[in-house]
Amino acid sequence: MEIHDKLDELTQVIESARAVPMSASCMVNRADVLALLDEVRRQLPSDLTRADALLGDAEGVIAEARRHGEEVIASAHEEKMRLVSETEVQAQAQREAGRITAAAEAEAERMQREIDDYIDAKLANFELVLTKTLEAVSRGRDKIAGRRAVEELSGIALPDFDEGDGQTGDAAGEPTSS
Repeated sequence: MEIHDKLDELTQVIESARAVPMSASCMVNRADVLALLDEVRRQLPSDLTRADALLGDAEGVIAEARRHGEEVIASAHEEKMRLVSETEVQAQAQREAGRITAAAEAEAERMQREIDDYIDAKLANFELVLTKTLEAVSRGRDKIAGRRAVEELSGIALPDFDEGDGQTGDAAGEPTSS
């Protein structure tokens, strides 16, 4: 299951959790939420590994494009040297070498732009995944903190207003015989 699915599942758990009366907090099963967060944590390293592999592939493609460009340039240079003996052939060779060099440079630049765009798109997607993960974790922590605050407030002892007036009474405030 992908991180997005786990984050959606975590969101569903929180959205469907029972609300705490008179607050924006809710009650969630701690074990369920922690299990989902653990699954997200386990999947993050694999996503990071995939991102690294994509970057490594991009560097390989760039290196291959450079090698190919250098081979084309070397080929053009060899061709030019072979044709140098005659002036007309030499002029034609120089023009052809320039065209091949320009074509190779243009191809290398085009490939570099495509690679950069591809890497940027993958990194943007990865950034979105990380942002959503961090938001889900933050929301989960906020929910836990809210629940703890409610639990702490629930444990506060309220003063008994009937003590100290010298009278004892029942729940309706009527005096009782002691």
